[in-house]
Parts: sequence; structure tokens; C-alpha cells
Amino acid sequence: MRYCIRLIVLWAALLLLPLTVQADGKILVVHVEGAIGPVTQDLIVRGIERAEAEAASLIVLEMDTPGGLDTSMRTIISAILASKVPVATYVSPSGSRAASAGTYILYASHLAAMAPATNLGSATPIQIGGLPGVPNPPQPEETAPKALEPDSPLEKKIVNDAAAYIRSLAELRGRNGEWAEQAVREAVNITASEALDKGVIDLVATDLDDFLRQVNGREIATTAGKVFLNTQNLSVEHIEPDWRSDLLAVITNPNIALVLLMIGIYGLIIEFSNPGFILPGVTGAICLLLAAYAFQMLPVNYVGLGLIMVGLTFMVMEFFIASSGVLGVGGLIAFVIGSVILFDDKYLAISLPLFGGIALVAGGFLLWMLNRFASLRHKPVVSGLEHMIGQIGKTAETFSNSGHVFVNGEYWAAHSATPLSAGQPVEVLAARDMVLEVKAKEKN
Repeated sequence: MRYCIRLIVLWAALLLLPLTVQADGKILVVHVEGAIGPVTQDLIVRGIERAEAEAASLIVLEMDTPGGLDTSMRTIISAILASKVPVATYVSPSGSRAASAGTYILYASHLAAMAPATNLGSATPIQIGGLPGVPNPPQPEETAPKALEPDSPLEKKIVNDAAAYIRSLAELRGRNGEWAEQAVREAVNITASEALDKGVIDLVATDLDDFLRQVNGREIATTAGKVFLNTQNLSVEHIEPDWRSDLLAVITNPNIALVLLMIGIYGLIIEFSNPGFILPGVTGAICLLLAAYAFQMLPVNYVGLGLIMVGLTFMVMEFFIASSGVLGVGGLIAFVIGSVILFDDKYLAISLPLFGGIALVAGGFLLWMLNRFASLRHKPVVSGLEHMIGQIGKTAETFSNSGHVFVNGEYWAAHSATPLSAGQPVEVLAARDMVLEVKAKEKN
């Protein structure tokens, strides 16, 4: 009986112990270079999913980034927090940085490391800055605040949200939350050795091999339980961008996305105007779908996108509606304003030469079209019933009221107030309901 009780107590104790797993799989390394965006997001998220599917021991994000998009950053952090495989962020090689969004990702990782001569910080949300190129008014040195003081309630919300977010990540990973909040509110930076002294990172490593040697045997808490890292004699596999990442890098370029949108719209307009042409319709549909995918991946200002669509629509309507240029000019203005405000982010902006060139070409074409229409108004009518007025023909038969005449190679029903003989020259006075009003041609 006592033996059974001991077994039950031992079994209950085992259940209460934290689940511990020894990680002995391979190590995956994802190179994160450049701004954090949809391409980086897709590469890291798919890398974490692959690490879980292949039971990898560790996935390392070798990072060198100036920052990036908030939406992509938060998606990456969500994937890291939910990962069953330990995720390490390693700011490397020397000379690299993990600024802005990179700082948040480092704080969210299970392990944080930096190479010598690297830096971390400047995590203030860039949306709170003033207009590009407009300096803030100078302040006296004695009254200048240390922190970046937001000016509006909206800016305060953004900064407070970011500060709370990074502090919660610091509490989760047991890192220095006070410095993290400083990085958000004061945009401070820190070197690798200072980060280690302040408890911001876990270690400083000269290279990837040194990093793997130092993390060997560490206990990491993941969503699957505690994991003991065994990084000795494990194969290291580097994840390189594939065709999907290359395609995303192209179409999520704001300039390319805008060009795809314009090609798509004009292609469909040409197809609807000339049914059966096929090529413009196929090209337009493909480009429009690619543009839609790119815009849903990017933080788009939908007011700007709407202005671009309205502007293009007005410019196209100018071809079909005589508005004396009002639709064309209004469309051009809407297109320019929409292009300027389409993306509200430092790392995403429409190239000024691109939309400026498009606006100049559209404006020049609009001026040519208006000049062409104005010149056409002074030319005589060359088609339709109005063209028949003043034309000279001859009667096809003798008639005193109604009969037929031959004008411009065609037979027409005609009416005359005076009798006319067959073959007599006549002049067209008017045209009503496909009947010509004629009179005898006076001899010169």
C-alpha cells in the first residue's frame, strides 16, 4: 500500500514539473538586411514555420536593419512569441545595427546577441515627426526637453502605445525595460558592450560560431515548454530569399505598385473601348490584381488611393465628355495629391520624379487634347446630316413636292417647294429625319 502511494506521489510530482525538451535538430539562419517590410516579414514568418516543421533546434535572425513598417514588425513579433522553436536575434556583422523596428524584434526574441561595433535603439515611432524637410523651431538650451515630446493627442497615443509594447516584451524576456522605454521616448542608442552591461542583450559574440558556442546548454522557455539548447556539431542551414521573396520585393515597391495600378486601369479602359483587342484586357487584369495584392501588403492611406482612382477616372472621362478641361485638370490635381499621401511612412514613398513625370506627361497630353478640340470646333462639319447642308446634287426624277435626289454618290429622299425636273442641279438647304430640303441650283 505504501509502495502504491509513493508511486502516485512521484507521478503527480512529475506532472507538476515543467516540460523540458532537449533540442538536437539543425540550426536555421535567416539574413535580415535592409528595411523591415512585407518581404522581410514573409521571409521570417516562413522561416519560423519551416523551423517548427523540421524540428530545428534554433532559428537565428542575423540582423542589420534601420527599421521599417510597424505592421510588418508586429506580425514578425507575433510569430516569434508563438514559436515553438527558440528564436535568436543576432545583430551582425560588425558595423550593423538594429534600429527602430529591429529593436522591438530583438526584445521579443528568446535570445538577443550583438557583435562588437554594432548598435541598437532609436525606437521612436517615426510617424510622430513633422513634415519632411521642415525643421522644428529652435528651443533655448535650458528649456529643451530630453525626450521627444509629442505635440498632439494622436502622437501621444502612438508613443505611449509603442513604449508599453516594448516594455511588455522586456518583462516577458527579463530584459531592461527602463532602457527600452528610453529608446522609444528619447530615441537613445546603445553599443553592444553597453547593451550587455545594462541587461538589454544576453551576450556579445564575434561571429555566428562564437554565438552558437556561447548559447550551447542554455535553457529557453518557449510555447512548447522549456528547451535545453545543444548547438554542438549541428548543421547550420542558411535560408535565402526564393522567387516568392524576389517577386514580393518587386511588386511591393511603392513605385512599381503605382505603375501596375495605372497599367491595369488603362488596360481595362482600352479593352472596354475596343472589345476583342484582348491583349490590353489580359495585361490590365493581371497588373490590377498584382497592384491590389501589393497594396494590401503595404500600409496604404486609402484616401490617397481613392484620390488616385478618382484622378485617373476624371482624366479618362475627359476623352468622352466635353468639360472644357475641368475633368482633366481636376483629375490631374487629384492624382498628384493622392500620390503624395498614398504612403505615410519614412520607408515607403512614391518617387517624386516618377509621379512628377506621370503628372507632366498627363498634363501635356491634356493640353494637347484641349488645343486639338478647340481647333476642331473652327473646322467645317465633315460627317453626319449637318455635312449635307450646302452640298450640290441633282434630281433623280421629275417631282413637284417629294421625290429623290442624288448627292455625294448617294440617293436621298428630298422635298422641294418648287417643281423640279429630272437631272436638274439642286442645293441642299436642310436635313430633317433623313429627308433633304432642296431647291433648284441657281446658275452663276
